[in-house]
Amino acid sequence: MRFNYKRIGQYVHQVSNRNVQLAVTDLKGISISKQFMPSVANINGTDLSKYKVVAKYQFAYNPMHVGRDEVLPIGILESNEPVIVSPAYVVFAISDTEALLPEYLMMWCRRSEFDRNAWFTTDSSVRGGFNWDDFCGMTLPIPTIDKQREIVREYNTIVERIKLNEQLNQKLEEAAQALYKHWFVDFEFPISKEYADSIGKPELEGKPYKASGGGSDFDENPNFGLPKGWRQGKLSEITEAIFSGGTPSTGVEIYWGNEHYWLSSGETREKIIIDSERMITQKGVDNSSTKLIRKGDSVMATAGQGKTRGQTSMCRVDAYINQSMLCIRPRENKFEAFIFITLSTRYHELRNESDAQAIRGSLNKDNLSSLPIIIATKEVSSKFQELSGVFVDKMYRNRCMAKYLEKLRSVLLARMVVSN
Repeated sequence: MRFNYKRIGQYVHQVSNRNVQLAVTDLKGISISKQFMPSVANINGTDLSKYKVVAKYQFAYNPMHVGRDEVLPIGILESNEPVIVSPAYVVFAISDTEALLPEYLMMWCRRSEFDRNAWFTTDSSVRGGFNWDDFCGMTLPIPTIDKQREIVREYNTIVERIKLNEQLNQKLEEAAQALYKHWFVDFEFPISKEYADSIGKPELEGKPYKASGGGSDFDENPNFGLPKGWRQGKLSEITEAIFSGGTPSTGVEIYWGNEHYWLSSGETREKIIIDSERMITQKGVDNSSTKLIRKGDSVMATAGQGKTRGQTSMCRVDAYINQSMLCIRPRENKFEAFIFITLSTRYHELRNESDAQAIRGSLNKDNLSSLPIIIATKEVSSKFQELSGVFVDKMYRNRCMAKYLEKLRSVLLARMVVSN
């Protein structure tokens, strides 16, 4: 049985509280993923008293570009501290929260069908707008308030699990980077049995190298100060290949389908890649310069604004890449995690270097190939792969779980149109 659909306009009203006292300074925009985000607008010399204030559980949306982006950027403010948004944004609130929960309405606005209907409502121009009357004219099913609370509770449980997975992966990445620093910056890797025996001190086995008085090749430049057997090198020495890809013509439908994963630079935001936002056909592969990356390869975004450039991920599936990414393929399996963690740890260094080279800095095969690295002994490299690989494997499993939870979230959103 379907719920009785009602016009959204029956349950909401516009809010236009201006920042006249300049009491609020936190300026936000809204992303196409329907989240409040820090605004990138230059507000130097801007009169912020004209900006609109958004309070807790109030909504804001950007009415412009829905026709272009096919998404209505709308968000609900869940923090206690108010924010301000552009005067061009529409701000509104629920008139009676005992008739319609704000969180329930936000769930409805996250459905792909909602965005599709909003897009159909806009005009056909590139700047297709979505005004207040358009929004109020849309409909949604209104179950009882108890049923709304149940649906919201189920949804929030899934969302919290997804956030927890993201937090766990962040901690795992930090732990892997800490291990990298401990071994390859502080030189406190555990002393092996072979080395301890070779210096006549078997009791040092497993102890931290530098803290236990581990020796260095002080007489060998440029390896001054490195542990014995280690040396300075370049990334190219431990890689089989470094290459970029390409993009099939977006105007040819037969190039795009469900045959092969195809990655763009923005997808490096996921530290472990298990799928792609878009897929291409074999004809798309054959008629473009895209190239295949394999499980265990690292991929880096070589261009882009904000945090994108220099982001590095490890790919756990075979996929093709576009021209704004570099694949870094390890020469041996023992370097998989080392390359991934090295590039992730030195993210800011790589960005700063590319910024210094051009106004619009970019990373390329040449400057990445020549990236100075420390090459440890075979034994230490293998042990690091074994230990850090545990972190990467756990990140992979968490990413798979998050993907499963995201599908559950989509199913729950889809089920909002029917009763249980």
